[in-house]
Amino acid sequence: MRRGTSSPSRLRRRNRRLEFLSIEKNEIDLFSPPRAADPEYPTVPMIETINLTKRYGDLVALDSLNLSIEQGDCFGFIGPNGAGKTTTIKILATLLKPSSGQAMIDGLTVGYQNRQIRPLIGYVPDFMGAYEDMVVTEYLEFFSACYNIHGQQRKKVVADVLDLTDLNYKATAEVNSLSRGMQQRLSIARVLLHDPKVLLMDEPASGLDPRARIEIRELLKELKRMGKTIIISSHILPELGELCNVVGIIERGQLLFSGSVQQAMQRARVGNVVHVAVADRTAAAVKVLQAMPGVAKISVVEGQPTPKGLNGSAAHWDGRIIHVHFDAGAKADVTDVPNLLINQGFRILQFTEEAVNLETAFMRLTKGVVQ
Repeated sequence: MRRGTSSPSRLRRRNRRLEFLSIEKNEIDLFSPPRAADPEYPTVPMIETINLTKRYGDLVALDSLNLSIEQGDCFGFIGPNGAGKTTTIKILATLLKPSSGQAMIDGLTVGYQNRQIRPLIGYVPDFMGAYEDMVVTEYLEFFSACYNIHGQQRKKVVADVLDLTDLNYKATAEVNSLSRGMQQRLSIARVLLHDPKVLLMDEPASGLDPRARIEIRELLKELKRMGKTIIISSHILPELGELCNVVGIIERGQLLFSGSVQQAMQRARVGNVVHVAVADRTAAAVKVLQAMPGVAKISVVEGQPTPKGLNGSAAHWDGRIIHVHFDAGAKADVTDVPNLLINQGFRILQFTEEAVNLETAFMRLTKGVVQ
């Protein structure tokens, strides 16, 4: 072959290389939902821990934690203070070494492949870090440079994350002049610069006022819609129940439950509970209800019923509400309760069935023990 000519195989390799290089980086939509997985190839969980353990001397912060979180899941991590939530998130963020066990992000092992993992994750701590003397755009451009995003692409990415987090009007404000809620949004904007697959959020709504919490919640809903895999720890359980499709409940480093929000509620439901208020003769009503088939327990608490109930005024109400607990396997119909009381001459002011929500599930599945 003469010098200066190329073989057909070499030409094919060169053409494939040129096709790859012809893809302009600024033509990639950083915030588009991921493509569906190819059914021909088995998928691995986006986040997985196997017997993950962390010890601090004699204290076991994590005790053989086993988690499996799929791509696109929004995982609510629930537990009392000191339960091991922050320790887990810091291990997944490659900031802390486990004592034993494994943690993996997209099939890569924490501790051994940290360089490959870090471009895939975004870590939002409960409090913002340093560099508060910068203005917002400088702050984001600084971190863009850390992620090797340069030139026009950097300006485009900064503009995109400012728009996504609704911080455009604060672009020239100093970071230390922002409210706590705006600083949290800026912290989320920072971790979105490199378009990570996984977001690790440790109490992102901690210390926020109600309006700021709602804004953060709406932002997280948008990130979920975009297909991000999110772990979020929080003590605001009603919002987690609305936002997350999967939850994990941890106490003293041990995972007590992991599954869907609906499964958590079903597991926490050990029997129906109804609340009844009668206009008078509460003690007599309790005796009547105790004789009802399927009733496991009755308690009486102070409460505030509906001012006008099913049978007129609450003027003579004695201020107490009866909580009727039914056995889990009882076949009794809770709607028989008002019929029974009315037939016995009682005037009902309030009758409601207790709803099982994420807060109820948390209280029933945990023991309230901290380390």
